[in-house]
Amino acid sequence: MKITVDEEKCCGAGQCVLIAPEVFDQRDEDGIVILLDAEPAAEQHAAVREAASVCPGAAIFVGEEA
Repeated sequence: MKITVDEEKCCGAGQCVLIAPEVFDQRDEDGIVILLDAEPAAEQHAAVREAASVCPGAAIFVGEEA
């Protein structure tokens, strides 16, 4: 799994941080997403997919490696 984020689309809702805090954080000044782990361990994959699906700004992109 390879994750990318689009800071321009992020609205700072913070759902990703609540769902997968080991993978996502937020900037203190504006709440924009910070990607902590672009290639998380397998046990994080379900949480990352959920975070991407609930992101109101559609700012999280999950790429599945072959």
